[in-house]
Order: sequence, then C-alpha cells, then structure tokens
Amino acid sequence: MPLILVIQDDPQMQKVVTLVLQRAGFQVAAYPDVESAVDRLSDEEVHVVIGDAATPTAAHHLLGALNGRSSRVPVILALAGATVASAVELMRGGVTDILTKPFSGDDLVRAVSRVVEGRVTPGMVSSRQSSPKRAIITRDPLMIRTLEIAGAVARSDATVLIQGESGTGKELMARLIHDSSPRQHEPFVAVNCAALPSSLLESELFGHEKGAFTGAHARKIGKFELAHRGTILLDEVSEMEVLLQAKLLRVLQEREVDRVGGREPVGVDVRVVATTNRNLAEMVRSGGFRADLYYRLNVIPLTLPSLRKRPGDIALLAEYFMRQILGKQAPPLTPDVIAMLQQAPWPGNIRELRNAVERAAILSQGNVPRQEDFLMEISDIESNELIRLTQISGELSVGDSEGDAIVDPLHLSAPRPSEQPLFGSRQNSSPLMSGQSINREDESLMIRSGMTVHEVEKTLILETLRSTRNNRTQAATLLGISVRTLRNKLAEYRLPDEEEHGEVLDVVHAEASSG
Repeated sequence: MPLILVIQDDPQMQKVVTLVLQRAGFQVAAYPDVESAVDRLSDEEVHVVIGDAATPTAAHHLLGALNGRSSRVPVILALAGATVASAVELMRGGVTDILTKPFSGDDLVRAVSRVVEGRVTPGMVSSRQSSPKRAIITRDPLMIRTLEIAGAVARSDATVLIQGESGTGKELMARLIHDSSPRQHEPFVAVNCAALPSSLLESELFGHEKGAFTGAHARKIGKFELAHRGTILLDEVSEMEVLLQAKLLRVLQEREVDRVGGREPVGVDVRVVATTNRNLAEMVRSGGFRADLYYRLNVIPLTLPSLRKRPGDIALLAEYFMRQILGKQAPPLTPDVIAMLQQAPWPGNIRELRNAVERAAILSQGNVPRQEDFLMEISDIESNELIRLTQISGELSVGDSEGDAIVDPLHLSAPRPSEQPLFGSRQNSSPLMSGQSINREDESLMIRSGMTVHEVEKTLILETLRSTRNNRTQAATLLGISVRTLRNKLAEYRLPDEEEHGEVLDVVHAEASSG
C-alpha cells in the first residue's frame, strides 16, 4: 500500500487530510514539521510527501528543508496565494505538483494518485540532467538511428511527435529530448491526455479562474503555464476529443492559453512533445483527429520500434533490468532463458519485459533464474499450432502438435528441493504441481491457443473428474483444491453446451439433486 507522508502543522487540517487519503486507500503518516519526519523521509516505502505552506516564501523554506533530507521523493505542495511566477519557480525547485488552497478532497486524491500511478514522477516536472534511470539501452541499428535523430532535433524548439506501441519508451524518449535541449534546466511537465475526461483535461492543460464552473473554488494554473520556458509532454494525444483539439491547435499557433473563465489570454513559451500509440494519419483519414493539428504536431516524427523488432536488445535489456533490480550480485541469464525471452512476442514491449524480469528476480531468490521463474503465459509463445498438455517423462508438459516440449506451466509453483515456497508450504500439495501425471492412458488434455483461463480451468477440472471416474475427493486432491471449491466450480459450469461432458455432468446433477 502506498505510504503518503503528510507534513502539516495545523492539527485539524492534518487530521482531515489524513482521513481523506486513508479513505482513498493510502497509508498515511502525519507529522507537524520536517524535523519530526526525518526518520520516515529515508524510508524506502514513502511514495509522496505532502507539505503545507501559507505563502510562497514559506513554501520555499519547506522545500529547502525537504531537499536537504531527501531529493528522491515526489513533493506535492498545498499553497495559498500562488501566482504563475511563484508556482513555476517552485516547480523548478523540485516540486512535483501544487494544490492551490482551498482545494477539495477529490483534488487531493487525484494529485496523489497521479504521482503514485506514475503519471507524475520525481523529475517529471523539473528535469535537471540525464540519469542512468532514464537511459535508453539498445544496440539495435534502427533504435540507434532514432536516437541520433532525436539528439539532433533536441537542440531546436521544433515540435516532436513520437509514435509507437505502448511500452516502447515514448515518454522516456521525450525526457531525453528535453534533457538534451537548451531548456533542460527548465520545467518538464507531462500530461496524460487519456487519463481525464475532456472537461477536466481542458482545465488541467489551460487552467481556470475562480468561479469558472461549479467546484472551481480557486484559480488553477494550467500545465502549459507551468511548463513556461520548458517542455510539455502531451502523452497519448490521440485520445483528446475533437473539440479540445481545436483549442490545443490555437495554443500551438498563437503561443498563448485562455484559462477557463479567463478574460484575456496568457502568453507561454513551451516546447511541445506529443506521443501516441495509435496511427494518427489513419485517424485523420477516418475523421477521428484534426488534420490541421496533426500537421502542427508532426513537424519532427519519430517512430519507436516494438521490442519484437529489436530481438538483439531483448537479452541486453533483460540483463540490464536484472542488475537494476538485484544490483551487482545479479546472476547471469542462461542461454535457454534468453532463447525463451527472444521467442516471446512481448505485446507489452519493454514494460512487459521488465515486469517479467522482476518476477524472475523475486522467484529465483538470488539463484540463476529458470524459464519458469519468468511466469510466461502460454499465449506469450508465438505459435499457431495446436497446444496440448501431453505426458512426457511422467510430467504434464506443454507442447505443439508434434509433442515437442516448450514449457511446463503446471510446475511453476513447485519450489526447488532445498527451498521453501515464497508464501508458506502446503503439506498436501497437488500431484499436478509436483510433476506427477494424471492416471490416464493414451489421451491428452487438449488446449487451443486463445482459450481463456476460465475455459482451460473448466477443461482441466472436467477431464480430471472423468479420469478419476467422477470421484470428487480424488479429483480435488489431484487438482490441489478442496472438495468444496471443486463443487463450487462445477456449479459454475452448468452451461447449454455441456452435453459433451455428459457422463461427468450426469453425476454432478445427480449429486446436486440429492443435496
């Protein structure tokens, strides 16, 4: 559970903020000042610090005290009397977000959620210099060429459109462009255009005046103004509604924003980087995106290749992530593990690969990771062949229609002989999970690629019942579940197409009828 550190000297306000955040599902630790929170500031579990300041001057003092204790934790400041200039100055000093007083509980939860969920992160607003955590690791010629173009473009103020599938590193590329530009010491502000409805996104981008609409209790400074002299990232710009696209086009053309409810435009000097995981040219042809805005954004187009088009980078990235997670003691990856990773399609790209490596680092417990430690889904292995569970060497293994073994998903949670399971042990472990085979002759459990987990589960349970001649106790033991769980599962499977399992279902219905 995310830990939020609240620094608030007003006991009543401290109590209210704590209650609002706890109700939203956050863990909260509250302190009256920075000095009393020193021990918790070094806690690795702290996700966000929320500070309170009566004036911009007090905010600078609070920020200085926080930076002296910890520079890695995102800081959200609750501030009264903020002006555009003071807000931008605080952003440059390292503040991640500003809540203008008075603010609602929803405003507070939204601000914290953006940080915790990664839509706003440390360094997103004020990026001083490149760091290893924001490095792009590659030896792929196409990716290297893309980086060369990005480096050349960074020195200009040209608008950049970065396209690519989700998880390919579009935001990371945007950050590197900013870090390599003359604006690198100015704010870097990211806005997720897919995260908010159009009505809220307009206020988020352009700001609003007090009383502009119901709930607008105070002036809000928009992200374009906060990014003044810096860079603004319009993440997933393709998700923006057409009406708001027209307003964005005007901002890009005139270099000024109109706050919602404002009387006059406010000039801004920003470098715009937009990202999308969709084909904007096709959206223009279908009417889903304005052609004039597309041409305004598409000054410098960059397309990031998917991970499956960078096979030479998969092992490089996997080993890099393993070192990043485990440090210098990270074990090497074996050739069979590398071959498995290179065969996977990686629809989630680099983000999915890192998650798989993190799982393997946890499950291998410091040992050399095995294939099963990555917990690869059966559907992750590219194959249009029939996949089935066949009995090979006394184990249930997954193979293609020729019977070649690929991976053993039913053996994933079996610990090594000298190890204990991560979450405790089970004395009556399932034979399926310990490599024993179901007592059947010359038959295979047929599973097709694309079947849902529910369908696979149903097939396995019914086939196990059939193999045990409908003995529920034996079937439950083989499956590693209780008889009650088996009974509940069977109750779920009473569907019109179950006649194919007639002999099993006849027993099921008969037993159900008898109580």
